[in-house]
Amino acid sequence: MLDERRPVSLDHSQVNDVAYLDESTLLIAARERLGKCDGGMAAFSAVSGDLQHRFRVVHDRQAKSFTAGALAFDQDSTIFASCKGRFNEYGIGLWDRATGEQTNFFYEPPGCALGDADKLQWLDTTNALMVATLFPKTDNCFIGLLDFRDKNVVWSWSDAGIAASLDDKRVLHAIAMEDERSVCVINQYDDLGFLDLRSNAGGVRWSSRSKFMNRKVPSEESCYPKLATHGGQLFSSMNDSISVFSGPECVLTSTLRRSHGGAICDFSIGGDRLFALHNEENVFDVWETPPPPII
Repeated sequence: MLDERRPVSLDHSQVNDVAYLDESTLLIAARERLGKCDGGMAAFSAVSGDLQHRFRVVHDRQAKSFTAGALAFDQDSTIFASCKGRFNEYGIGLWDRATGEQTNFFYEPPGCALGDADKLQWLDTTNALMVATLFPKTDNCFIGLLDFRDKNVVWSWSDAGIAASLDDKRVLHAIAMEDERSVCVINQYDDLGFLDLRSNAGGVRWSSRSKFMNRKVPSEESCYPKLATHGGQLFSSMNDSISVFSGPECVLTSTLRRSHGGAICDFSIGGDRLFALHNEENVFDVWETPPPPII
């Protein structure tokens, strides 16, 4: 039931993130091409694969070459992307979804790693952008909320200064919960942790679920755990399975696992389907919610 379409690439650069801008447009964020100032982000036709638009970063009235990282969208018309340039173009770029033109840029303040962000997420109720820069891309993890109305970091957390040890819990992925009052994080031991967005004080409240696991830090080649929320449930991938948690206490309610394909590198949820990509070549799973019973 799934038809393969034409492969899409941006000058054969490494792809950092990809998302649907709408049903017919695919947005790709990639590493810059050396010696070029045509940008590291572009829109393609999802049907034909043809290039439709290149997004540019302008600094000091000049177009700059940049690497685009994580992508996000707000409820109106703005595209967000983490940007890393060669000079001062470090931060979060904003573009108008209709015109493709740059509308703003949140330059990286001291102590806030924005240009290397692994995860961006727009929070409708809070009217802010969550930015997360995580291990292993950086030694110290940073999670913050950006308010673009006054270009301010209104909330932030970092593990900088926390003593490292063999049992140190490195944050590998993060997602704001659907109630927008907390951020859920996951470490290399499959432990879930929670940060309170209503307070700038306090650290991660860890909820250990892996007392009998081999506590080994994954290598850079590993498929790192990922988090997602959908319909009031929390999903987390770890190794070759995806766990589903429900309720305010995030109680484990089900586990999805296949017998082949190896570790899960990434997954996504759309409608009543969950899509999982394994690290073994050409292994891709689609899980579907059973239809309601016919009365």
